[in-house]
Amino acid sequence: MANRGRPKKQRLIQNFPKIYYFSPRGRAGRPDEVILGIDELEALRWSDLQNLSQKESAKMMGISQQTFSRILNKARKILADAIINGKIIKIHGPA
Repeated sequence: MANRGRPKKQRLIQNFPKIYYFSPRGRAGRPDEVILGIDELEALRWSDLQNLSQKESAKMMGISQQTFSRILNKARKILADAIINGKIIKIHGPA
């Protein structure tokens, strides 16, 4: 069966992380894990760390503003879940 829908547009990633795994301290046992994609990390970097607008950030990643907004919202939800619920954050994507 052939893939349906539009093909996923390649996103431009300028900085890959040096650390791919963050684990909370002070929680007994093995906490659950969430996965943050490289493109989600890059969206957080441009928007929240570099303070670029969504339009400028989308241009830096080579995607539409709407796609950037969707990636950014997903990334923020993943991080909020990890911080509030004490989960491990694993950054995963093509190296």
